[in-house]
Amino acid sequence: MTEQERMKQGYIWKDDEENLALQAQCKALVKKWNELPTEAMEEREAMLHDIFGEVGEHVWLNSPLTVTVGKYVSIGSGTYANMNLTLIDDWKITIGKNVLIGPNVTMSTTGHPVDPAHRGDGMYSFPITIGDNVWIGGNVTVLPGVTIGENSVIGAGSVVTKDIPANVIAYGVPCKVAREINDHDAEYYFRDRRFDEQP
Repeated sequence: MTEQERMKQGYIWKDDEENLALQAQCKALVKKWNELPTEAMEEREAMLHDIFGEVGEHVWLNSPLTVTVGKYVSIGSGTYANMNLTLIDDWKITIGKNVLIGPNVTMSTTGHPVDPAHRGDGMYSFPITIGDNVWIGGNVTVLPGVTIGENSVIGAGSVVTKDIPANVIAYGVPCKVAREINDHDAEYYFRDRRFDEQP
């Protein structure tokens, strides 16, 4: 069994020549993309298709961007990410449509054994899935194997260690559900500011 096969089946794995070559190719593409001027919008968008496995329409990512492999990432149409998005995508990261990602967000599919006697054995990787219309606040970390359900909001600074259901607001370290998205949210966009009272 190759190291890539071990990784894809959830076993402990180590970097090999195949994985290091994938990383080197991705790093070269991401470096070139990060160096493009912001106004080179068409070129920046076109290059995302070279970096990632699948990219929908009207996806906008801000520089700088850090990606490990690239080909295991899928990004849905209308998704926006602020600066310093880091994707540790040794295995699959699936980001849905119309997802908003704040600055300094990290999504990591890979971790290491806790026991120090086994930490040198290698690493493990499990997929991350972000549903449609999710909003991830700034400085959030999403850990291996996590799924965030559609429409949910992850508060700034959270560390998401377990699955979060759809249609909720969740935050904290570790991230926990605070409440469901409700009728109040349909009337107020911020504190006492109502949608129908705007000029």
